[in-house]
Amino acid sequence: MAERILQDIAEQKKRLEIAQINKNTEEKAQAYHNLASAYYFLKDFHRAIEYLKQFLSIAEEVGDGERARCAYNKLGSAYRSLGDYQRAIEYHNQDLRISKEVGNRAGEGCAYGNLGLNYNLLCEFQQAIECQNQHLIIAKEVGNKACEGKAYCQLGHIYIHLDEYQRAIEYINKGLIIAKEVGDRETQLQGYHDLSTIHSRFGEYQRALEDANKYIILCKEIGDRGGQGQGYGNLGNIYLHLGENQRAIEYINKQLNIAKEVGDRAAEGYAYHNLGSVYHQLEDFQRAMECQKKHLSIAKEVGDRRGQGLAYLGIGEVHDSLGDVAGAMKYYKQCLSIAEEIGDRLAQGQTYCRLGKCYANLHEFKEAIECYKQHLSMAEEIGDRMVEACAHHGLGRSFLCSDSLNEALGHFRCCVKIFDTIRANSISEDQLKISFRTNCEVAYTHLWQVLVMLDRNDEALYAAERGRAQALLDALKVTYGLTSLSLRSIESEEVKYLSMNTAVLTVFFALELKKVNMWVLRKEGNPVFRNAEFEIGGAHEDSFALLLDTALKKMRAGVGIRCENRSMDQLSDDPTSTTRDDDQTSKPSQETTDYLQPLYDAVIGPIEDLLDGDELIVVPDGPLSKAPWAALSETLRIRTVPSLTSLKLITDSPSGHHSKSGALLVGDPCLEKVTNKWGNPIYEQLKHAKMEVEMIGEILESQPLTGEDATKEAVLQRIGSVALVHVAAHGRKETGEIVLAPDPRCESKPPTEEDYILKMSDIQAVKLRARLVVLSCCHSGQGPVSSEGVVGMARAFLFAGARSVLSTLWAIDDEATRLFMKSFYQQLASGESTSVALQRAMKFLRDSNDYSAPKYWAPFVLMGDDVKIELEKESLSKS
Repeated sequence: MAERILQDIAEQKKRLEIAQINKNTEEKAQAYHNLASAYYFLKDFHRAIEYLKQFLSIAEEVGDGERARCAYNKLGSAYRSLGDYQRAIEYHNQDLRISKEVGNRAGEGCAYGNLGLNYNLLCEFQQAIECQNQHLIIAKEVGNKACEGKAYCQLGHIYIHLDEYQRAIEYINKGLIIAKEVGDRETQLQGYHDLSTIHSRFGEYQRALEDANKYIILCKEIGDRGGQGQGYGNLGNIYLHLGENQRAIEYINKQLNIAKEVGDRAAEGYAYHNLGSVYHQLEDFQRAMECQKKHLSIAKEVGDRRGQGLAYLGIGEVHDSLGDVAGAMKYYKQCLSIAEEIGDRLAQGQTYCRLGKCYANLHEFKEAIECYKQHLSMAEEIGDRMVEACAHHGLGRSFLCSDSLNEALGHFRCCVKIFDTIRANSISEDQLKISFRTNCEVAYTHLWQVLVMLDRNDEALYAAERGRAQALLDALKVTYGLTSLSLRSIESEEVKYLSMNTAVLTVFFALELKKVNMWVLRKEGNPVFRNAEFEIGGAHEDSFALLLDTALKKMRAGVGIRCENRSMDQLSDDPTSTTRDDDQTSKPSQETTDYLQPLYDAVIGPIEDLLDGDELIVVPDGPLSKAPWAALSETLRIRTVPSLTSLKLITDSPSGHHSKSGALLVGDPCLEKVTNKWGNPIYEQLKHAKMEVEMIGEILESQPLTGEDATKEAVLQRIGSVALVHVAAHGRKETGEIVLAPDPRCESKPPTEEDYILKMSDIQAVKLRARLVVLSCCHSGQGPVSSEGVVGMARAFLFAGARSVLSTLWAIDDEATRLFMKSFYQQLASGESTSVALQRAMKFLRDSNDYSAPKYWAPFVLMGDDVKIELEKESLSKS
């Protein structure tokens, strides 16, 4: 298209030269008009304006009112595209004047519509509404359906700025119906963009993303680059709200680049503002400040009052985060002044929120509470659910700091209830749910902490439980056909039932900076609450993570074969021997005491007197999700669950859901084709992994997949129907993703990761029937830690429907793991449960001469139910 336009420009320039030579006024006028239209299409507005002024000069010279009106119209649109709204209004007023003089009602309506667009951009909303109403009246009068649709959508757009969302939706939907009817894609664009904005403010992020993507698709179809930029900016803002900062940056940078490309200064300014917001979220305050100052400069240049206000708000936020409260308040008050001037209630509410935070930092809690109340009032009035939740949280924090705990509790309850509703009803993608919940983490934490402070410990447990593994629970309800379950309050009777009817002794953890809170749940009676403080090297936000990391580094040093990018000669072959402590208590053995004792004292010591029996379920929190529980007790069979409710959903799953036949055994995939840029293999083959699955195959009478047969494609084809999945292969350090063989027919040379890496998304897309999944790979229990627990491969298998998952916390030794798994499967084959088989396999290694050190047997963690494998013996062919 662009190439054809350039050819047309060349032809029109020749036409203009000839007309000038021949002094043909009509031909000159037509050439000027055509050149202006071509450059306008190419978004080269400066050149378009140059030719439009020549066209206008001729029209006025010969007294052609209709052509003059057309020139004024297009000049106004060009200046609007350049962000010069005042000059645009001047030209559109000239268009309106001439349209009235010549009695062109359709042109008059169009002029009113264009004036409305510019008044809206200048935040002069009442004048904008008056103009668009005139536009609508005339469109109906002359029967112009396209203009009628445009007027409705423009009115909807204005009412968004006035925070009258329901009215906006009503007008936009009317406009969209007409626009689709007449094939007006530009008006459809406006409608989809505005609906996306509204849904985002309601916290309906999935619908917002859908509308934003429809908008971008339409922009591409009609070649609207500026519109594409706006669409990318909208996507960036939605992802920012969801906590997906890197995706937000990616889309906002696209918005910025396009704005520069088409010369839209106002759009460029908003792109800088959006980037500044993301960098602020990432605590890159220097970049955030640079971006906000660029936005302020551009907003002043183009006369965008709303943009100036938002820039002041962004600059104030950076000063606030840098500890400059006085500087922050100065900019916030400038933003508030502009917001009140132009009637931008959303910006007013946001500013009151920031001022409330400043007053709270100054310990002026009365003033803080008044600001947050103003914030809440405006949020409720305009119906912005996310802003409303943030206002409740600000009030909760202010009341908490002023020791008004009951008032704080009420606001924290309201806050998390809104967050729960948004997540459950408005977001479908698992990763977005996790990011959104992580963004809201502090509100959930404050809720259970206040309940603990009020000595309402049982309620604190219910509150903490309702905040755990929410995205996983949503998935499990779908997996097990429980989608009809409604969202319950955090004091749900079902959660209370869970805590008082636990078949196995269970401990639920909730961590603070240097304090661990524990609820011990027994078969009978109410939960027993304990908490304890622990000391480690000064105050540190991640002090518990540091405590755990110190122990793990000492425990796992010098071991690891089934991991990514590790060769045999990089690994220690000098295993540390140990003397097992014969004292049959739950304390760790003497060899591990030195570096595990602080961890033991923090999480087991305070409840040691309550640990009767030989089985324990742990609901970990934060870094405890990566704790080597088996190393803390030789006598307890310990397994973990992401939450109490997830365990209930798994154990109460339909009786026929999990298969009782079939095993998928995968070992030592052939990785010869997986090479680096020099053509050298990246991974070592794992001879003991092959021996391991062949040994298990003999026990279970099932044929394993090894070598070239152990492809990603073959695994995904079979994994959904079997009762047992066992994978012995390389695992990636950060996520536990599994390295399988690429298809021998793979055309990629070398193959891409998509051809051989088994990812979380691959597993989550499969409906599993497995009772037990064993991930005999390095780091298979690794991943980022959130309220979901560890977001990695083990969780992905639970997500997809596995009843129980055995994974590893760090790199594992190839030969030691083979011996471990031999003992484990012998116990399973004799009818023992998974937890018993696991404990005995660990004891087998502890009692060995070569592999008694915890680094060999302690990384194995069982998550989910404690199952028995009663396989109907059958052969699994390679074909």
